[in-house]
Amino acid sequence: MSTHPNPAVLNPLQTARLLAADFAENAVERDQRGGTPKAERDALRASGLLALSIPTQFGGIGASWSETLNIVREFAKVDSSIAHVFGFQHLMLATVRLFSRPEQWQPWFEATARKNWFWGNALNPLDTRTVVKKFADHREFSGKKSFCSGATDSEMLIASAIDESAGGKLLIAAVPTARTGITLHDDWNNMGQRQTDSGSATFERVRVEESELLLDPGPLSTPFACLRPLIAQLHFAHIFLGISEGALEEARHYTLKEGRPWFKSKAASVSEDPYVLRHYGEFWAELEGTRLLVERAAHLLDEAWHKEHALSSDERGHLALAIAAAKVSATRTGLDVCSRLFEVTGARATHASLRLDRYWRNLRTQTLHDPVDYKVHELGDWALNHTLPTPTFYS
Repeated sequence: MSTHPNPAVLNPLQTARLLAADFAENAVERDQRGGTPKAERDALRASGLLALSIPTQFGGIGASWSETLNIVREFAKVDSSIAHVFGFQHLMLATVRLFSRPEQWQPWFEATARKNWFWGNALNPLDTRTVVKKFADHREFSGKKSFCSGATDSEMLIASAIDESAGGKLLIAAVPTARTGITLHDDWNNMGQRQTDSGSATFERVRVEESELLLDPGPLSTPFACLRPLIAQLHFAHIFLGISEGALEEARHYTLKEGRPWFKSKAASVSEDPYVLRHYGEFWAELEGTRLLVERAAHLLDEAWHKEHALSSDERGHLALAIAAAKVSATRTGLDVCSRLFEVTGARATHASLRLDRYWRNLRTQTLHDPVDYKVHELGDWALNHTLPTPTFYS
């Protein structure tokens, strides 16, 4: 076991910002093209950031969740597809950490840090088309999965299947992506998040060893294990905030360089126009509130993560409320900013070559992952009845 951080990353945030600057160079072109951002994924491999959240004793960088998610946010400012799969890398690592035994997750962590593995997602608990067949010394997964973000060009895959013989129990496993019987389909062609490779996968009698099943303590089995869905929700909030910040910065740049006052305006320049300033003031106030909620939730997640098995159900519940508030704010603020940015950039900013609509498309696509109305419902149930959210894969 290594006792030192990955030497390739002396300053993770600085490394991420340099990568983000490179990703921004062709983000518009890649948004139009879709498909797998292979060069950018390989740049992430070479950077060492795939081991960002892995503790140093297993060869990783040992970043906290607030540090890890802040880098997700940095990427989202310029390329939310890369931010998505990069964040899912660390969500998948958290999944094996929280749901499996140390003798399972520790070797996976070490191999990930040493070999720069990418982890993909084929979990999707709402898609029950993949089923389990049990044999004496192994299981077989067969069926289909949708929304398999980051599965293409990954080395490892988190997959789930339904065990009908056990009353529909959900089984989750960590398996090599290249294993016989796994087919990843190039069928993701949505309006946003176009380079997340969130298409479908087919499992045809895929052998799963008992040592690859995440059974102990298993999914959502303890308050600590129940942090997994909260990490996912806060990951999305960071993406939404990053998209919004990126949209605002690009709108600002366009307004100052290309904008001009409306002919009825008495302002000498667009930067003095009272209506333009009002819009920017509203954007800033909304984003400031969202930033505080998101950063507060990340700090609370760090505290909960450090408590591990000492974490109580009530502490986990209050963290869920903080993350729900952050996600609701990030969703509503983001959709507002990314839609109204055209009010401060004007008709010429709708030119297809600029693709300024990508911010809204990416945000709108990702905010539909699970309905924000149910987050508001959870917050309302707490505000009125002091009922904490019940742990599920989405809360």
